[in-house]
Order: sequence, then structure tokens, then C-alpha cells
Amino acid sequence: MGFKMGIVGMPNVGKSTLFNALTRTAAAQAANFPFCTIEPNVGEVAVPDARLDQLAAISKSKQIIPTRMTFVDIAGLVKGASRGEGLGNQFLANIRECDAIAHVLRCFEDDDVTHVEGRIDPVADAETIETELMLADLENIERRISGLQRKVKGGDKDSVAQERLLKAAQQALEAGKPARTIEVAEDDRRAWAMLQLLTAKPILFVCNVAEDEAATGNAQSARVTEMANEQGAGIVVISAKIEEDISQLDAEDAGMFLEELGLEEAGLTRLIRAGYDLLGLQTYFTVGPKEARAWTIPKGTLAPRAAGVIHGDFERGFIRAETIGFDDYVTLGGEAAVKEAGKMRVEGKGYLVKDGDVLHFLFSG
Repeated sequence: MGFKMGIVGMPNVGKSTLFNALTRTAAAQAANFPFCTIEPNVGEVAVPDARLDQLAAISKSKQIIPTRMTFVDIAGLVKGASRGEGLGNQFLANIRECDAIAHVLRCFEDDDVTHVEGRIDPVADAETIETELMLADLENIERRISGLQRKVKGGDKDSVAQERLLKAAQQALEAGKPARTIEVAEDDRRAWAMLQLLTAKPILFVCNVAEDEAATGNAQSARVTEMANEQGAGIVVISAKIEEDISQLDAEDAGMFLEELGLEEAGLTRLIRAGYDLLGLQTYFTVGPKEARAWTIPKGTLAPRAAGVIHGDFERGFIRAETIGFDDYVTLGGEAAVKEAGKMRVEGKGYLVKDGDVLHFLFSG
């Protein structure tokens, strides 16, 4: 399991260029006019993780299988999208299916690339899209509350709970606050997630800057950083043009190119890491001669549920998890040496899997 991130933004901010670079495809047409993306483009990328390569080298794995992340390139939203302006309704529905939103903001000057509103102001752009998502949520909530009335009057518990959550979201939205600002009780989280409110999605602001500003950012990205900090949102400064160039290079040349630009790693790596942090995700590994494989799970996942990511039978018949910490595996040089040193642990159903754990599950069939 990876996760699905929707790439949104105003027209001509670099969404499709970024998508093409990240997925190494030309599936999204990057053109200098609004709505060049008519259908959402979906692309999967391998999640870069140097730890997986280290483990594979030690265990001499024949195959390396990283976990994967899905990007959805969603067409440019404009003012009035919540009322169907531009291609609003279709794209709002596409956002609803994503786990998180990467909001690409134009933080570069370029007279050859037009802005749909004739100015460069990433904070105003962010506010425009947030407003449209809030208006769409309000319309959706009002419709759903109205549709629940008969069941609520009949005392249906699920409907009563759903109405309570919808009204809490409605109150926040009417006060000008997105649904993600609401503190949801643990018992309500599943029902809350099922509401699929657009403004409840975790948001990551992606500042698209010029190539020579990718390492330092600029005044516009600094404004976005301030806004993100106020909202508790994630932020990544990236140059879509650099990512596009990197996508055409092999690993060695890409490394040299990044070094020349004063960058330690590609924007894709930083974007995925920020997405994982945003959603509270982590990685564990299964390693052997046949394959070394990465698996994505939420932080706080117990061992049986982690096993279930591989196969449902692993979770249902879970007996125990043979567990090796990543550092022990690498430092001691593999599973046999770890066992010999007495560093392999046997963990039961109550074990909270840690990021980087190397696991082997035993289960009854």
C-alpha cells in the first residue's frame, strides 16, 4: 500500500509538468492554456528508499520491490469551480478519491506563461482554491443533512452520528475554516473519513519556483511557508522544470546535476517524504534471497494489521513476527548474523511495528 495524492492548483502553475516529471511519462499534456488536462491522469511511481537497496545488497535479493505511490493530475481549478465553472464538478469529484492534496502554487515569474488571473500571488491562489473546496463541501453537507432527516427522526444511530459530524463540519466551514481544523474523537474517525469532505483532506503546499531558486526558495515561497505554518500544513519547495530535466537522466547523471544545483536530493523524494509525514505513514521491509520488498503502513500499526497488508490470511492467522531492526540488520550484515548475536526479537499481536523494521511473519493457514 502506498497512497494517492491529488495534484491540484490554478491553471498554468506547473501541475502537469510536475506530474510528467514525477511519473516519467508524457501522459499529461503540458500546454500554456487553461484546462489542457481534461481527464485526470493517474501515474504510479516507486517510492525511493535507500534502505531497501542496502537490505537487498546484504541479502543478495534477486528482485527489489519498492512500495508505490499514486499521483493524480487534476485539471486546473478556477474561481466558481464549486458552481461548475471551468470543469469544476468533475474535478472536485476526482479530489474526493485522493488521500491527500498536493496544492501546486506558482512562485515563479515567466512572461511566456500566462496566469489565469493575470498576476503572480500564490497565497491568493491558495485562498481561491480553498474557498471553492469549502463551498463545494457546504453544498454537499446541506444536501446530505437534508437526506438524513427521516432516518434521524426514526432514531437510526448511524444517521444520528453522521448528522452530528456533518453539522460540526458545517459550523466550521460557515466560520471560514476547513473541515481538517476539526478535532475528531477516536471513535468518530472511521465515520468522519467516510464523509469524504474535500477540506478534510491533509494538504501539502508545493511551491513551484524557478530553477535557480530551487535550493533557496524565494520571497513568494516564504509567504507560502508562513501560511502553511499557520495552518499546520506541509510544504515543499520544488522546481518542476528541474524535475522534468532529472526525469530524462540516469541515476548517476541526475546526482551530478542535483549537486551542481546545490540540491541534496530530487524533489520527488522530498515530496513523497512530506506526503508520508502528512499522512502519518511509515515503511517496514521483508527481505530474502528471492526479493527485498517495502511495505507502507500507518504509524501505530500493530503487527497483525501490518501482516495483513501482505495478505489477509497473514492477519487472520497471525502467530508472531520475527523482528529485526534496520540498523542491526545492516550493522551485523544480515539475518544469520543478527540471529547469532541474539538481536532478532519474537513479537506478538500487541507489537507496534516501527519504521524500518525487517519482519518475517508466522501464521496458521
